[in-house]
Amino acid sequence: MAIARPTLVLSLAARLLQGPRRDLSARGRQEQRQSGRRTAQRPLLVRPGPLLVSARRPELNQPARLTLGRWECAALASRGWRHRRAHRDYFSIERTQPEAPSLRGLRSDGSFADLGLEPGVLRALHDAARDPEVVRPTTVQSRTIPPLLHGHHLLCAAETGSGKTLSYLLPLLQRLVDRPALETHRIPAPRGLVLVPSRELAEQVQAVAQSLSRSLGLRVQELGGGHGMSRIRLQLSKQPSAHVLVATPGALWKALKSQLITLEQLSFMVLDEADTLLDESFQDLVDYILEKSHIAQGPADLQDPFNPKAQLVLVGATFPEGVSQLLSKVGSPSSLTTITSSKLHCIMPHVRQTFMRLKGTDKVTELIQILKQRDKTDKTGCSGTVLVFCNSSSTVNWLGYILDDHKIKHLRLQGQMPASMRAGIFQCFQKGSQDILLCTDIASRGLDSTHVELVVNYDFPLTLQDYIHRAGRVGRVGSEVPGSVISFVTHPWDVSLVQKIELAARRRRTLPGLASSVREPLPQQSP
Repeated sequence: MAIARPTLVLSLAARLLQGPRRDLSARGRQEQRQSGRRTAQRPLLVRPGPLLVSARRPELNQPARLTLGRWECAALASRGWRHRRAHRDYFSIERTQPEAPSLRGLRSDGSFADLGLEPGVLRALHDAARDPEVVRPTTVQSRTIPPLLHGHHLLCAAETGSGKTLSYLLPLLQRLVDRPALETHRIPAPRGLVLVPSRELAEQVQAVAQSLSRSLGLRVQELGGGHGMSRIRLQLSKQPSAHVLVATPGALWKALKSQLITLEQLSFMVLDEADTLLDESFQDLVDYILEKSHIAQGPADLQDPFNPKAQLVLVGATFPEGVSQLLSKVGSPSSLTTITSSKLHCIMPHVRQTFMRLKGTDKVTELIQILKQRDKTDKTGCSGTVLVFCNSSSTVNWLGYILDDHKIKHLRLQGQMPASMRAGIFQCFQKGSQDILLCTDIASRGLDSTHVELVVNYDFPLTLQDYIHRAGRVGRVGSEVPGSVISFVTHPWDVSLVQKIELAARRRRTLPGLASSVREPLPQQSP
């Protein structure tokens, strides 16, 4: 008994001595695991300086001087946005240069006269120019006008707001001035045709072409759809007939079918916003119009004034897929000159773009707060106008009623409106009668919006192409105010697109899925 008691005491002492060691070792392993986690989540120290990406969480900021490699993993600010905890998170792609890419690197002494335009066309340009900057060609215009004057078929794919409209209008007008018209037909026979996807864009291009043509003795006419055959017949019955026709595919198709117009005298044909015109909704109409046109095989076919052939120009901010198939129907693809800008399909570096993760029920409140805050700013200083994009006509109408309840004045533009209501709405917005326009994507293609300061994507666009066109309503050549874009991100499919945009911005690369369409096997000729 005496021997057993010391043995028990010794065993208890051993347990007491070994216990703390096990606890210490366990605590040490736990601290190692925690320190390992902390090491993995340790924020990247960012030196002071301008940012390319700024996030609500500072550790996800990216300095402007840093560009991620193509295969380098990126910690995206939008990575966890599919989870409900991400609501109210946000990040911005910051403005990294003050001006549009198409204005960078221009010669201070550069002029349209250096591009081969004749004195009469130059005088018309100077007379029509409201902005002194217009008399200095952009990079896109400098590369596009010379090959057009030499008679090449051309495809111009350049970022929005880079001056593409003047790129084709000036060579078109010079060709008509150089070549006298043949005998008149019993029905209108325009010598120049500009095909556009919407009535609003037709009205805009017609206004620009008319201001340039007035001193050249050329007449320009707009032919838009939505009014019925009686209106089309009335428009085409005006005498004398127009030299240049700006038309939508549906209206021109009806006129050709009814033999109210002929394209036999056509010498210059433009497909503006070609990516839209080559879409399924327009392609059959465009194919029919091309069949009725005599497209030249090359510059040599344009020399005979008694057998006019048309020079073909395709223009767009996103390079249309299927161009090779289209050209094979009307001529040889080898005659096409392809010109693309260096910033095509890239995030615009001169426009701040903010993405906000919101619940669907929070979007109205956030929009009203943005508009009212902007209204306060407008009273204290110079401010531009606002475009609010929705994905459907019903959302435009519903949101309009809510803004009415909050006494926020605005205009609405959507495709289901009757033509009589749509006519002039965008012109009223451009003239400043109202500062806010609720619209669908019909206002995102080609329309001039130099007064727009803010684009709000109330509904996030369904494709990256649509995002490019919507964001391109700000930061255009000649814009009076610096532009910005705010996008509400709600659905999982919205998050997928946002992550592609953020990754492309961090790597300073083109948006995924678009580069393949611009690299089609078309001949690349230097202008």
